Amino acid sequence: MAKWTPTHEAPEPLEGPVVATITGGTILWFVLFLVQLPFYGWFDDHGHTWWVWTCLAGAGLGLIGIWYVRGRDAALKRAADGGH
Repeated sequence: MAKWTPTHEAPEPLEGPVVATITGGTILWFVLFLVQLPFYGWFDDHGHTWWVWTCLAGAGLGLIGIWYVRGRDAALKRAADGGH
């Protein structure tokens, strides 16, 4: 089996509003958690409580993601300014 080699260079990564994207996703996960809370009994009766807790976990991990991408964004700005 021969090793595949690319015939062209990979494109540059796209940069966009990363902090806003992660924040929006975190808010969405938390809203989904809140919307499902009144129906917790139904989820429990049908064995789907993991849906509720998955949304809460998504919101919690999103908070970590916001912290991370804000730090990354600040570091990129410092590097672009030539500072420390």
